[in-house]
Amino acid sequence: MGTHASRPTAPATSATSAMPTAAGPDRFVDPSGETGGPDPLWRQLAAARWGEGRSGLVAGVALLLISLGLGGFQIYTAISLELDAYLQRVLHLMFILVLVFLIRPAGQGSWARRWPMAVVDLSLCVAAVTVSVYPVVYFDEIVTRFGAPTDLDLAMGTVAIVLLLEACRRAIGLFMAVLVFSFMLYAWTGPFMPGDLYHDGYTFQRIVYHSYLSQEGIFGLALGVAATFVFMFILFGAMLQKTGGGAFFIDIAYVLTGRYRGGPAKGAVVGSAMMGSVSGSAIANTVTTGAFTIPLMKKVGYKPHEAGGVEAAASTGGQLLPPIMGAGAFVMAEYIGVPYTEIVKVAIIPALMYFAVVFLFVDILARKHGIEGLPKESLPRLKAVLTGGFHFLVPFVLLVYLLTQYVTPLLAGLYATTALFVVAMLRAGSRLNAKDLAEVFMLAAKNAVGVSVATAAAGIVVGMVGLTALGLKFSSLVVSVGGGHLLPTLLMVALASLVLGMGLPVTASYIVLIVLAGPALLEFGLPVIVVHMIVYWYSQDSNVTPPVALAGFAASGIAGSPPMRTGVAAWKFAKGLYLIPLLMAYSPLLLNGSVTEIVAAVVTGLIGLLTFAVAIEGYWLRPTTLLERLAAVAATGLLLAPSGLTDAVGAVLAAVVVITQTRSRTTS
Repeated sequence: MGTHASRPTAPATSATSAMPTAAGPDRFVDPSGETGGPDPLWRQLAAARWGEGRSGLVAGVALLLISLGLGGFQIYTAISLELDAYLQRVLHLMFILVLVFLIRPAGQGSWARRWPMAVVDLSLCVAAVTVSVYPVVYFDEIVTRFGAPTDLDLAMGTVAIVLLLEACRRAIGLFMAVLVFSFMLYAWTGPFMPGDLYHDGYTFQRIVYHSYLSQEGIFGLALGVAATFVFMFILFGAMLQKTGGGAFFIDIAYVLTGRYRGGPAKGAVVGSAMMGSVSGSAIANTVTTGAFTIPLMKKVGYKPHEAGGVEAAASTGGQLLPPIMGAGAFVMAEYIGVPYTEIVKVAIIPALMYFAVVFLFVDILARKHGIEGLPKESLPRLKAVLTGGFHFLVPFVLLVYLLTQYVTPLLAGLYATTALFVVAMLRAGSRLNAKDLAEVFMLAAKNAVGVSVATAAAGIVVGMVGLTALGLKFSSLVVSVGGGHLLPTLLMVALASLVLGMGLPVTASYIVLIVLAGPALLEFGLPVIVVHMIVYWYSQDSNVTPPVALAGFAASGIAGSPPMRTGVAAWKFAKGLYLIPLLMAYSPLLLNGSVTEIVAAVVTGLIGLLTFAVAIEGYWLRPTTLLERLAAVAATGLLLAPSGLTDAVGAVLAAVVVITQTRSRTTS
């Protein structure tokens, strides 16, 4: 699906004419990797669900109006800050639920698009509006009878939960809907549970009330973050894509890296890092930037599954890179109770280390395949790129400045989005007309659906965990299985994250895992921010870890490679997701030590990560011998271990590998 590129993203030059053009500001790429015709996005979404006829047109107009309403509501509440937080979340979710039932059919078969299901879907839309308007209209009365819900309260709550579970099934998948229901069932059947899982149990009425009419369920903190900070940055990303800012940053990446060995892949890493930090979604980043980077990587000699794996790994890292990280980072700041800026500060070093590992894998593959850089004449020229898009730097500079001044992420995102709109309107190449602006709101609403539904559903899980004290029980079990030692406990948390990641998006996975396993890690005396960051990193693994590697599978569609093979490649390139959290746990990598200790942790950690890449790939300057590979494996383990002695021995082994590789390369 998509719209045609009606404007160039930068002035055409002889330097850029020989190079494929990045996905332009008007070109939307869907997860299948296919691009569509000239119809606007709202028309395409409606046609896919409601057909091309009159009903499709009416549905499309409705989608557009709802998206404009959602965007206008979000901007208004960001400016006024007067609406009660609970009501703001209720109305936000109302828009999202209606969008889900209008966009996402009940199933894949043709039956889901016939008129009987159309009646059902429209009825669900009406029900979503009803259960959302109800607490708004009767808010004062509900507050007055706090803790004593009426039959009507419970009926509305029951319908709201059923609607959310169905929206969750459609927008995210059956796994998460079943998981949420299982947690509610556990809260109800506690007296029948064995051993440590036993609890006194809660009535159906209590479960419904807690989930619907409190701020510890559906409309809890997680949805609150999605309905404020996250949506504003999704809007920022949609406007950046529509104005051509995304293509500008990709061109910058190729200017910086294109002439070096494996240039297209290195450009993909840098470009995806910059775009991923804005989009907040690894999958969205993969299909938008990957539509340009993956074909170019294949063209210069990377195998299809390698090209897809590089893009998926780099796009996943975008959610780890400040200034705009994934939605879970905003949730983290609210859970911990610190300014988002503090999360940004501690996240910078680990994120750069992650991309250093991906960069090394790309370089090693380029050496193996003999892939050199792109010819100078086929690369964009820095002057031309900056001339055509320097104004896109203004909102980024403003955003970073505001965050460093401890302006709330909501207002910082609002000001940055406004600045982006203003500077885009000053240049003919990026100017938005009314149709373009409507597309921005439509794209933002579409991209917000998954995050908002996931956080609302995760809110029920958090509420049930709080009611039943399951988090403490689960943490006790994890510590027990880990034998009271940190390393096996971390491995247990990583395993739990992998299992959850098979059915949950990363934000929901982080929320569920932190309430379940967070207390277990806190028992080892780790700082709160370290525990949250470890879990946040582990929660990213569903994007790149088979059997469910969502970003990897999306990349495979563009690369034309087997999904599982692409997922395995992405998993290999993104190994920092598993190793860097170990460094966080055992060293002051998150700025929780002296300058000397932090520098030592970064240096030894980087060497360990790099030897790991060499050990996995079996290649650096040339193929490794068996002894060199074993030495690289040993060096990795020693450098990641929390000891000065092991660091020293590991560094010596790494130096031996470097020397033997260099000498043999020189003599040959």
